[in-house]
Amino acid sequence: MNLKAVLEGLLFVVGEEGLTLEQIGKTLEIDEEESKKLVLALKSEYESDSRGIRIDFLGNKFKITTKYEHRHFYQKLIKNPETNTLSQAALETLAIIAYNEPITRMQVDKLRGVTTNQIIRKLVAKGLIKETGRSNLPGRPILYETTNEFLDYFGLATIDDLPDMREFLEEESDDSSETDLYQSKYKETGM
Repeated sequence: MNLKAVLEGLLFVVGEEGLTLEQIGKTLEIDEEESKKLVLALKSEYESDSRGIRIDFLGNKFKITTKYEHRHFYQKLIKNPETNTLSQAALETLAIIAYNEPITRMQVDKLRGVTTNQIIRKLVAKGLIKETGRSNLPGRPILYETTNEFLDYFGLATIDDLPDMREFLEEESDDSSETDLYQSKYKETGM
């Protein structure tokens, strides 16, 4: 098995969380020295001009990041009106943050039931949410909340202008148009 390829996948999966040498070693079942050689080999491959990403050592962890010299293109993409639409997943994540701010990424993940690393990164890049400090939870995770750009994007004066969630819950419970999927117009006949 190509451990360098596995490491690349691991770094992609963990996203902004990154991995320590110890985590890499435990996961790949190799010693720390071998982990270091593996990271350096992959890092060396990324340093080529033909690659758009690199491996950085930030916050005592290795992370896949984009190349700084390409930032102009990333900013153009983010600011492009055609790519400025929000996916359903991004809207759900944004709603969770707006109604529960300040909130950590792990809390958002728990509420959504899926990892939101990439979505949160995109929402921060679009300026719809921002980091507002650190939680007192173990590991001191980053807290996120909405920005003034979020308010502008959705035409709100303040965060208090968000619709009351109870209205949505009442609408769902009052919905009598739901049909019983187990009810059938066909009856079983005895033969």
